[in-house]
Amino acid sequence: MYRLVLYVLIALLAVAVLFCSFGLLPYSPIDLIFSTLLIVSLCWGSNYIFAKWSGAIPNVESVYITAFILALILAPATLNNYASIGFLIFVSAGAMASKYIFTIGRKHIFNPAAFGVALSALILGQSATWWIDGNLVLLPFVLLGGLLIVRKIRRFDLVLSFFVVVLLTIVLTSHGSPIAILAHTFQYSSFLFFAFVMLTEPLTAPPSRTLRVLYGALVGLLFTSIIHLGSFYFSPELALLVGNLFVALVSPKGRFMLTLAEKNKIAAGTFEFVFTPDKPLTFHPGQYLEWTLGHSPSDDRGNRRFFTIASSPTEHTVRLGVKIYEPESTFKRALLALKIGDVISASSLAGDFVLPKNPKKKLVFIAGGIGVTPFRSQVQYLMDTKDTRTVTLLYSNKTASEIAYKNIFDTAEREIGMKTIYTSRIDGAMIAREVPDYKERTFYLSGPHGMVTAFEKTLHDMGVSRFSIKTDYFPGFA
Repeated sequence: MYRLVLYVLIALLAVAVLFCSFGLLPYSPIDLIFSTLLIVSLCWGSNYIFAKWSGAIPNVESVYITAFILALILAPATLNNYASIGFLIFVSAGAMASKYIFTIGRKHIFNPAAFGVALSALILGQSATWWIDGNLVLLPFVLLGGLLIVRKIRRFDLVLSFFVVVLLTIVLTSHGSPIAILAHTFQYSSFLFFAFVMLTEPLTAPPSRTLRVLYGALVGLLFTSIIHLGSFYFSPELALLVGNLFVALVSPKGRFMLTLAEKNKIAAGTFEFVFTPDKPLTFHPGQYLEWTLGHSPSDDRGNRRFFTIASSPTEHTVRLGVKIYEPESTFKRALLALKIGDVISASSLAGDFVLPKNPKKKLVFIAGGIGVTPFRSQVQYLMDTKDTRTVTLLYSNKTASEIAYKNIFDTAEREIGMKTIYTSRIDGAMIAREVPDYKERTFYLSGPHGMVTAFEKTLHDMGVSRFSIKTDYFPGFA
């Protein structure tokens, strides 16, 4: 996911340099290239210093993402204009500092780019021009890149709530033609780039759908400047920072340091890593974390991954189940190389793939391969809490040797009456045969993206409502 954002930002900068060369943008291509290289260097250097100072595990992609965002919203500096160069230095250093100074449990609170810009406006009286969104020629590229990002991370709920509140507020409080007002908003404001790239940052966004909708609405309301304190009006970056504070208040706090206690092979090609957290981890069965390893060099996916927590909240350890494919990624290679006592970090607890609150809801879990990990968490939780709700698990693997957590599911069959079917293939006929009352059930689907998509279609064709289908998803999946 981070790499996609990075590629989109690079593409936007490349297009902008090209358009500057043809006079379609009011900047010198040399100035834009110089400013971008300067900001990247400043962000990298500042991040290195602050990471060393704090002992944190840095993430290279996030440094470059912040740098390229700044290059796209700050007016380019010229080689002989020392004031404009000083401004870029101040904003870049401020952005990186915010990641290590303003934290809760070693997790940053504020969007770094927004913080750097807001700080410069407060102290230097100079802010961002948001030139990327102020030029009609770049609009198609911003729109296309933004939609790719939102589609990848599946945050349409967040972006849509922001869009609706902004547009409704502007139309209802402005004079003139609503169509003209909306056209102007899309073409000449920081509206699109802000929403697609900055609002959706995973580390400062809420963990659940409801909170994301509220977050988007709050930022959208402040973004319009309808709410103000006397002569003080919110800028886009200030609106985002207030939203970040809201997220910090309602979301799980901090970064967790996890010490490896066990490493076991639990199935063919599948390993389980058992960690002891430095503090209690409160979560719902089926949620996920973003796991960070400080390995180098890393492949093009970086040193962070999203994985479901395989343990139950009732357990005192944090379990991670991972399928190792050949050739393995640098991340999984580093994970396999961990020794007992080694420490990794995890944060960004989130996910809506959780059990329904109503215990009378009858459920069907459909798992493919290592997609079974959220069900391991949920089933262990059901056993530990003596919850005997009606559950059927259909678990597909190519061979019997690839079945993971079989002992847990077999125990659940004895203790809470859960029905488990191990198979090499699941189709509509099997579902109808093994779950005759399937139209009364809520289905949970977890596995490879293609498998999940195929089962969604199968269930729709069988007459199962889309509101009765939940799919496991986290940013960067697939």
